[in-house]
Amino acid sequence: FEPRDAGKVSMYVCGPTVYDAPHLGHARLCVVFDYIRRFFSYAGYDVTFASNVTDIDDNIIKRAASEGRTESEVAVQYTDLYYSEMARLDVLAPDIHPRATDFIDGMIATIQELFDHDAAYVIEGQGVYFDTTAPEKYGQLVGRTREDMLESAGTRIEVDDKKRSPLDFVLWKAAKPGEPTWDTPWGEGRPGWHTECVAMSLSALGDGFDIHGGGNDLTFPHHENELAQASASGHDFARYWMHNGMVNVDGKKMSKSLGNFTTLADVLDTYDPRALRMVMLQTHYRHGMEVGTDALEAALEGVKRLDAALRRATTAGIDAAKASPNSAAQDAFMAAMNDDFSTPAALEVIFGLARESNSAIDNGNLDDAATAIATVVELAGVLGLSVGTEVAAQDDDAEIDALVQARTDARADRDFAEADRVRDELTAHGITIEDTADGTIWYRA
Repeated sequence: FEPRDAGKVSMYVCGPTVYDAPHLGHARLCVVFDYIRRFFSYAGYDVTFASNVTDIDDNIIKRAASEGRTESEVAVQYTDLYYSEMARLDVLAPDIHPRATDFIDGMIATIQELFDHDAAYVIEGQGVYFDTTAPEKYGQLVGRTREDMLESAGTRIEVDDKKRSPLDFVLWKAAKPGEPTWDTPWGEGRPGWHTECVAMSLSALGDGFDIHGGGNDLTFPHHENELAQASASGHDFARYWMHNGMVNVDGKKMSKSLGNFTTLADVLDTYDPRALRMVMLQTHYRHGMEVGTDALEAALEGVKRLDAALRRATTAGIDAAKASPNSAAQDAFMAAMNDDFSTPAALEVIFGLARESNSAIDNGNLDDAATAIATVVELAGVLGLSVGTEVAAQDDDAEIDALVQARTDARADRDFAEADRVRDELTAHGITIEDTADGTIWYRA
């Protein structure tokens, strides 16, 4: 990775079209680019993170009409909901969060640049269109030839015999009765989706910004068409493109149109939000993933193990905030994340440290335990996981520790009846215990 400006990273991630509640697909996008952003900061870069809101769109217009509201009212409601749900996931807010309707002048200027470069034309009554023969390498981002894309025209692009080519796309939509409109040199209307992100990203970050991110369903046509517009008008665009895989339910992409839409709130109201983040960290960002009850339950147990390790260290008198981290483990974590942000490998480092902490406490080596648990907290934080935040120390922690030790002693004496009795007592009080190679840990069920 070589940034445009030494020591700095500029990132633009396509944000939501705000006409409904955010779902798990939105959550994955935000979590992925949140931990990428956090890692760049941890690695010493000064990060500027921009993510837009599309607040004018066919779906927003339809919803407003069906509910007897204005488009602005719909957009404000779901923008606020989107950001509040992402805050529950501990996703950092963007440094810059442009809204499409605030950048109309910039979009008009972008389209004018395309006219100046003979890359745009008007279809009377329909709007302004982009001439996809203008850029030298249309299709370069998706890795397809123009001929190949022409053969598949009609699947993800609109076929219209008034266009010069089936691949051409709308830059500015002509006004329709009852829709919001803005005045332009080419008549009244509203912006096309692809144009919005070109204007907003270049305004926020300037030419040649470092990273453009989004879901892999946006690679074509949205990102390809952004790149085409920018290059055809003489702008340097994103230096690197990153795309996360989709969230699947029963092997199908999660989406409203398929009817398998699950709101993010459905999950966050049921599970510790850290469990959902953990599930997403367990899969490499490029890959598709399933989110279901089994995966969330398993991820929640992982979160609890980290909490339990911190609680055990705290009970032993260790203050993780004052301990020095393990530099070798930091290096291993950095190597994992530098390998295309391999969060599964990074998690292995973190869980290995949690086991080391437990083992060191068992052996009475509190200095080693302090180093290990301090590194757990630090590195988990880089991934957006706050260890121990949901499980504050309670008055009976010492009593539970004593019971766990009594069970351990009974097992060592082969008094399994007593060990089982203690386990049952703990279970009755809502305590789950787990026997590991590095000793027994416990957490509240």
